Amino acid sequence: MKAEDLKNSILQLAMQGQLVPQNSNDESASVLLDRIIKSKEQFIKNKKIKKNSKDSIIFKDNGHYYEKIGKKEPICIDDEIPFEIPDTWVWCRHTFLFEISGGSQPPKSKFSDIKKENYIQLYQIRDYGSNPVPVYIPKELAKKVSKKGDIMLARYGASLGKVFWAEDGAYNVAIAKVIFNFEESLFDKEFLFLFYLSNLYQSFLKTCATGRSAQAGFNKKDLNKLFVPIPPLNEQKRIVSQFKLYPTLIERYGVNKEKLDELNLIFPTKLKSSILQEAVQGRLVPQDPNDEPASVLLENIKQEKDKLIKAKKIKKNNKESVIFKEKGHYYERLGKETVCIDEELPFDIPDGWEWIKLGAISFITKLAGFEYSKYISPNIQSKGVPLLKAKNIKNDELIKNFDGYISKSLSDQLFRSKVNKKCILTPYVGASIGNAIIFEGSFEAHLAPNLAKIELYGGVMEEYVFRYIKSPLGYKELTKYIKSTAQPSISMKALRDMLIPLPPLNEQKRIVDKVEQLFDCVDVLINE
Repeated sequence: MKAEDLKNSILQLAMQGQLVPQNSNDESASVLLDRIIKSKEQFIKNKKIKKNSKDSIIFKDNGHYYEKIGKKEPICIDDEIPFEIPDTWVWCRHTFLFEISGGSQPPKSKFSDIKKENYIQLYQIRDYGSNPVPVYIPKELAKKVSKKGDIMLARYGASLGKVFWAEDGAYNVAIAKVIFNFEESLFDKEFLFLFYLSNLYQSFLKTCATGRSAQAGFNKKDLNKLFVPIPPLNEQKRIVSQFKLYPTLIERYGVNKEKLDELNLIFPTKLKSSILQEAVQGRLVPQDPNDEPASVLLENIKQEKDKLIKAKKIKKNNKESVIFKEKGHYYERLGKETVCIDEELPFDIPDGWEWIKLGAISFITKLAGFEYSKYISPNIQSKGVPLLKAKNIKNDELIKNFDGYISKSLSDQLFRSKVNKKCILTPYVGASIGNAIIFEGSFEAHLAPNLAKIELYGGVMEEYVFRYIKSPLGYKELTKYIKSTAQPSISMKALRDMLIPLPPLNEQKRIVDKVEQLFDCVDVLINE
């Protein structure tokens, strides 16, 4: 519930007689209404107001509400009553109790930005906001004036529903002043102000606008349909006093609610990030001494790559990274050069795991710029093999909304950038860096600019590497060598040099399963 909703709920309780307890010693509202009627008759006698032959009295008899208009027979109005009120309260039509008087203004040519002698401020709705722009008019042209403490209502347009305490001055046509048809001392003005703020009045305004072609608003005739609940006068004062305790609490609630909403918004992401952090550090699932260690997996990958090199499917890298541990220290061998890399490793890993560079366990490539301009750009067609762009990777999902296609023969010709088996796709340029998906290989596609593919060797699980890339540690590694230009980018070398902790294959499976299980729990928690 938002702060404004909380405020509206409190106002609704106030209007329904549920905000403060009733007091049996209070003079009932029916007696108060009799005094209001007598005061109104005196106003008519003194010609302060005109007699309205359509004035009505609402009363309750045997559990039903009736309304008597003038000399007509009472009619049952149960269906019109907005809600039940305490027995000591009464309902009344707004027009019986109050009149509204719309404002006026002279031509703008008479306006002055400076207050002068015999000028009066012309209040407009903006002047009751945080950025008033005062204007002044000659006093003799001020047809409608208000005094400090009058209640003012916005009459139409975007401001409809706003309620203000008046200042001394004139007021324009967008505002109406509430005028009592009886002695003001018989009705608590602050309670009336709360009534106008409440849903009872605010919802009524929406019904006034229904079916009208002009901008939303209300007129005097509309207000005859508006019901006003009247509590005993002492209870009105107690309601006002009680409500005055709430604004500070409501404001504090609003601030805390915003903080809570923000926390709820980031909580799932933060929690999932924490789960991934634990996973890639070997702390999410227990190690199993029976697992074949990652060193054996790396040896199998080396043998697989040797075969591919021999078959001339990939090129031999004479400076391929080999990371090993010796006498408690980690070293990296690049060709004939060996250096200690203890300070480069972000954390310790369990026994049976290995630190490696991503390029050592995968084939990583992109579509070369010249390939796009020379071969693909001139041959884009409306069907065939779809081109995968960075825009197709959004929120870690594949968006199958393709801008273009190429023929299968051209895709086969550019086989290095062909996407036809399970792999990881990740953008390497722009704001999409850090997004990634697992392409399942269910259809053939082709890389377009700004998207790289990672094809893993030796059965290394794409799901594990994907989760590592999405972890805080993985993202930090991914973006370690980002080029901070007008459009940030990551080179293929930087992608290949990304450090990754490699668990045994069986443990990769347990990690992936556990992460999926915990992520599902987080999603359930959010949706409850």
